Amino acid sequence: MFQDRKGKMKTFFNQWQLQSMVIPGIIWMLIFCYIPMFWLIIAFMDFSIARPMLESPFVGLKHFQEFLADDRFWRSIRNTLGMSSIKLVLGFPIPILFALLLNEIRGIRFKRTVQTISYLPHFIAWTIFGGIMLNWLGEGGMINQLLIALGLQERQILFNSEPKYFWWITYFSDTLKETGWSAIIYIAALAGIDPGLYEAAELDGANRWKRMWHISIQSIRPTISILFILAVSGILGSNFEQIFMLKNNMNLKMAESLDLYIYNMGLVSGRYSFSTAVLFARSIVALALLFLANYTSKKLTDESIF
Repeated sequence: MFQDRKGKMKTFFNQWQLQSMVIPGIIWMLIFCYIPMFWLIIAFMDFSIARPMLESPFVGLKHFQEFLADDRFWRSIRNTLGMSSIKLVLGFPIPILFALLLNEIRGIRFKRTVQTISYLPHFIAWTIFGGIMLNWLGEGGMINQLLIALGLQERQILFNSEPKYFWWITYFSDTLKETGWSAIIYIAALAGIDPGLYEAAELDGANRWKRMWHISIQSIRPTISILFILAVSGILGSNFEQIFMLKNNMNLKMAESLDLYIYNMGLVSGRYSFSTAVLFARSIVALALLFLANYTSKKLTDESIF
């Protein structure tokens, strides 16, 4: 064991130029991820920006009790779970399917063109993409015109003013914007599969769908498992920028996610200790979900993060 550790240290120092490239990332994480964790203590205080933090009175679990008794908090939990569940169940498989289909394209130029086009929406900020979606969803927008032309509806509908449509709007807009980008890691995993496996399966008489099921999907199963674990752990999170751009007073009862609730209570209402308590509780639940999803995946598929 000592020799193995010594060999790893020798390799580390021999690659010091390469290893030093992670230093900016480590510094960034320390500044923006770890140092701010100290301020979580205001969740247990009546913090005010008018006085130093450590002089704020300690109130224990007061703010935790307050948000647990707030109906608006539970509504935001319902909305978050609703939107996240739709994205997890219906949205998670789409990048996998897209990557599998893209992997079957033999024309290199056409394949690269499709990849490039699918990536582009990811680089459009939600402030712009959200405006595009609102335009499409308007009474004279593309969605209404298409549905009327197909005979699926008789009149124009202002979709974004109807609360019952909001969860599906977030799902379709997120899928449209992020599918290509989310598929990158699956495309990379598929590129690492030995072509000899496909050739051997083809010689054995396996058609394209069987090769996809028995070789492609099985080879990227560890990647799928790890990303699914991370997706489950983040089920209490939501795309704040997306929700912020698409919400309005008419759909707010279905649009206010937990992130938006924290924003409204913290920055809008100035209840910093209260919003920090909500964020602290959400982080604990997310950590518990991570361990639960990791344990379940390890038992069912023998794949896990740790």
